[in-house]
Amino acid sequence: MCELLAMSANVPTDIVFSFTGLAERGGVTGPHVDGWGITFYEGKGNRTFKDARPSSQSHVAKLIKSYPIKSEVVVSHIRQANRGCVSLENTHPFTRELWGRYWTYAHNGQLSDYQDKFNVSRYQPVGDTDSELAFCWILENLAKQFGDKQPDDLLAVYRYVATLADEIRQLGVFNMILSDGEHLMSYCSNNLCHITRRAPFGKAKLIDTDVVIDFDKETTPNDIVTVIATRPLTDNELWQILTPGDWKVFRYGEVVLGNT
Repeated sequence: MCELLAMSANVPTDIVFSFTGLAERGGVTGPHVDGWGITFYEGKGNRTFKDARPSSQSHVAKLIKSYPIKSEVVVSHIRQANRGCVSLENTHPFTRELWGRYWTYAHNGQLSDYQDKFNVSRYQPVGDTDSELAFCWILENLAKQFGDKQPDDLLAVYRYVATLADEIRQLGVFNMILSDGEHLMSYCSNNLCHITRRAPFGKAKLIDTDVVIDFDKETTPNDIVTVIATRPLTDNELWQILTPGDWKVFRYGEVVLGNT
């Protein structure tokens, strides 16, 4: 299986600490050696870095670990291939335009008997993974449900996405991260957790490598940062473990919608 990482914050924040831990799972402390990717949002724009090499060996990943790109929304993924070959086009996250916004998506899991389910025309996958096809199907249904113009209430869109995710989960394991650049949605099929850091801040220690950070020295008292991951990245903090079917939508680090 793959692993997910995402962040929602109320101020532009770098994800160097969390990504450093995740990258180790791409070949050192984990078997996820079939590529990795990360997307940073900056306003309505974003920048995505991908590599089909293991994140623990990637020179591009070294750049991300050393260069503190600040963003309010980040989506990242390390891949252990099960559907589709190891290639750049099959590397998450995937991004498509809808309603004048870039939507970014990453999936952890494996689906079966999905070809007849995911009939798409407007959005076509570039690669050959079940993950990207499911993303295209979600966007296709959003366009059909809400039309060609963005609805005033984007939270209604995410409520509908949750029903689509429930359908996809019937086909296998479907842990998902989805963002429009302002909101960040997490959907749990079997493994997903999150932590929200706010004042008073303390120290955190990564599980996968010997790195410690004192967030009190890196933040202001008003900062709110939520990190979502497949498995906890630190061993001295209390992560909230989601249960199958749980989903949440974050905005500026805070939960604004969910079923729990």
